Amino acid sequence: MPKKRKKVIKNNRSKNNKSKISESKEKKNVKSSVKKATVKQNVNIVGSTVKKNNLSREEFTKKLPGLSEEEGKLKEGEVLLKEYSYTANNIPITIKVIKSPESYVPYYTVILSRISENTAIILERIRREIATQVSLGILDIVNVKDTGVIEDRFKEAIDLLLLKYFPDVDDETLSFLRAYLVQKSLGLGDVEILMNDSYLEEIAINNAREPVWVYHRLFGWLKTNIFLESEEQVKHYASMMGRKVGRQITLLEPLMDANLDTGDRVNATLMPISLKGNTITLRKFASKPWTITDFIRSNTINANAASLIWLGIQYELSALIAGGTAAGKTSMLNALANFFPPNQRIISIEDTHELQLPSFLHWLPMITRLPNPEGKGAVSMLDLLVNALRQRPDRILVGEIRRKQEAEVLFEAIHTGHSVYATVHANSAKETVTRLTNPPISVPKTMMPALQMIIVQYRNRRSGLRRTFQVAEVTEDADANVLLQYDAGKDFLGKKNESKTMLNTLQLYTGLSRKEIDKDLKEKQSVLKYLVKQNINSVETVGTIMAEYYTNKDNLMKFVSKNKNFFSNK
Repeated sequence: MPKKRKKVIKNNRSKNNKSKISESKEKKNVKSSVKKATVKQNVNIVGSTVKKNNLSREEFTKKLPGLSEEEGKLKEGEVLLKEYSYTANNIPITIKVIKSPESYVPYYTVILSRISENTAIILERIRREIATQVSLGILDIVNVKDTGVIEDRFKEAIDLLLLKYFPDVDDETLSFLRAYLVQKSLGLGDVEILMNDSYLEEIAINNAREPVWVYHRLFGWLKTNIFLESEEQVKHYASMMGRKVGRQITLLEPLMDANLDTGDRVNATLMPISLKGNTITLRKFASKPWTITDFIRSNTINANAASLIWLGIQYELSALIAGGTAAGKTSMLNALANFFPPNQRIISIEDTHELQLPSFLHWLPMITRLPNPEGKGAVSMLDLLVNALRQRPDRILVGEIRRKQEAEVLFEAIHTGHSVYATVHANSAKETVTRLTNPPISVPKTMMPALQMIIVQYRNRRSGLRRTFQVAEVTEDADANVLLQYDAGKDFLGKKNESKTMLNTLQLYTGLSRKEIDKDLKEKQSVLKYLVKQNINSVETVGTIMAEYYTNKDNLMKFVSKNKNFFSNK
């Protein structure tokens, strides 16, 4: 045999051996790297210095093909602020919040179940092959969450390709990889991972060149390691979300504001209206709404202030909750709604469905509707407010008062004997009265005393803390008298002034003496502290305690006095 031919055969054998070794290593890598993650929320505070990497954090992230474990490795000078895990669509996710010296803003790093860089490359190759083999209609994509049609249609193609590249993969790993590929190929891709993180309030896509941003409950705005492929992909995601709720976004209609079926709110804009690129802003719906227990435990409000508000709500005093953007107005409104007695009819009116009341309450929720593309079919908050008055409500909850007509109807409802609770944008009790009694709202000052309470929520943008800033009453001459005032230096909500009208009104309509009112307030404080001690913090359980308080107080107070779990015998 010629020497040249022998050399070629030898080289080919060498290449084949290397290929087999590489394939064997990859199989082992997949088996060892794809493990069942522990689903728990835990905090790790560490400071760590590692070997130098010349790539910046964003360059390092963009260089990698997927959300692999490599992206979670700390670079020189970086500090891990927080690490926790959760599950998104059956895919175990690990989150690392990393402070880097190269950026003023920390990085929110998503890691998919310890997938290595090599595994991520192969999965990306499979994803592209799937895209060429399986065609989908628009209706399928829109209904994927409800029907599961997509996963069924993809399953055969996915399994064939996975077994082709990973022939020895076990069933558990195969199931995970299938779920990963479905999530990457359909819906919102990696953005859907963010939708499952309970710590996130907002998700912002500014364009395809920048990373996706998120607003974290603990750290504020953070950069993620998620990038979208192109401006077309951003537009596609916006169009897909719009179609689910009968909305559309086009070059002729480049702005979209819609409420998704999940309760999340989406705003989208297209170029050239947004100069840097197509945008999507998702405001997440809270899966677990805040209760009064959560507010007291987090020191947002104390039991003393909460008992005073509870007393007013029990005896049907109307209240406004004021505050700036993201100060916690709607969350407070939801928490205070737990104080409603179980035998009253409640109607809520919102732009976005955020309120969640106990299931056993007589509650009718309603939401506004935007006009269709032809400008017809809109249902405004005013329409719903007028309609609500014809449904014999005992309590009316209004998401937000913005215009003169809404305020007029709201105050008319108060004057006709309904208890009304609403939110409004204002930074103090005095500013609330000023805003309501001046243009453009212009409520007559003579109507203002019908509003007995103003609760002001405050958010410190530097620290991210949310606090109840003031609890005030409206006097007979339409001024705001602050009863409780927040002291930022002491981080405490304390007494400011004596009541001029609220307690007198309660005495007049309840027949209670001031001594009896003080006793009632102390009793309510003990119940609120009991909720915190027993960690009773869901809407249903807090609502149950309140219902027991109104219908069988003596029985409840036995549990409170002994600090015994009310639900242990249920």
